[in-house]
Amino acid sequence: MATHKSSEKRARQEEKRRIRNRGINSGVKGVVKAANAALATGTGVAEATRNAESVIRRAASKGVLSKKQASRRVARLARRAHKAAAK
Repeated sequence: MATHKSSEKRARQEEKRRIRNRGINSGVKGVVKAANAALATGTGVAEATRNAESVIRRAASKGVLSKKQASRRVARLARRAHKAAAK
């Protein structure tokens, strides 16, 4: 447990950030799941991947995901979408 004034403040800030990041991460997982479901069914693929990319990039701009991880996730999603479109 934090005992100094500054470490107590740091603990409060970290808790706020953790809660905020958790919500954003949850949103990212949700749209990626929806995009994967769209890829599996083949309906609304373009819209779902575009929406997922938007949410992933937004999470990266807020610092929840690293820029590299966001790019990697988007690239993997796009690769799956292109494969689905080719079939």
